[in-house]
This record gives sequence, structure tokens and C-alpha cells, in this order.
Amino acid sequence: MVKHKGSCHCGAITFEVNGTATIKASECNCSICRACGFVHYIVPKEDFRLLTGENDITTYSFNTHTAKHTFCKHCGIKSFYTPRSHPDGISINVNCLDLSTVTSIDYSKFDGAHWEKNVDDLRKTLA
Repeated sequence: MVKHKGSCHCGAITFEVNGTATIKASECNCSICRACGFVHYIVPKEDFRLLTGENDITTYSFNTHTAKHTFCKHCGIKSFYTPRSHPDGISINVNCLDLSTVTSIDYSKFDGAHWEKNVDDLRKTLA
């Protein structure tokens, strides 16, 4: 296990994540992930720690309102959020990580445009 660090673009929100040096990441084509370029690295909530910026976060929710999309109020970047597929976890945007602690990233594709049909496959892929 290593401690990965990450942040939004402006640095107001910083966090750390306990995880493996090899990351399993998922690229999703749902409407929101496609629009913002989010690449998922899902971890248990207990492996995530917000370091700075609690008051700099704004939250957006839609459809079932299970997912809580968190954005920096200043730069607009979504560096992490609570995903619908793993409501007891945190999905980190791989693009917001300091990659100095990452040895490799194993990318997979997820057809989030057809979420209900494919969510079980996503849960297996990222387990």
C-alpha cells in the first residue's frame, strides 16, 4: 500500500488516498463522465482523507441522487465524488492524482451510457 496525493486544479482541495501502486481505473462514457473527462479509481471511504478545502466544495446530484458529484467552487474540477455504483466508496479522478506514487494504471472501459445494464460488470472490474 502507498499513500497517493491529489488535488483540484487550483489546489484549494487536496486529499490523500491509501491504495496500491498499480491502479485499476475505469473510463466511463455516461453523460457526466464524458463531459468532464473523469477517469475512475474507486476506493473504500476509509482509504480516502480530505486534507484541505472542505469549504471549497460544492455538490451536484441528478437522476437517482445517489451519486454526490463534488466540485471545487473556484476552478470547477471534480477531483473525487461518491459514485452511484459504490455509494460506500469514493471515486478519485486519476487525472487529479500526483502520479509519482503510481507504478502503472490498468485502464478499462465502462459503458455508463447504459449504466443499469452494465453496473455489475463495473463492480467486478474494479474489485
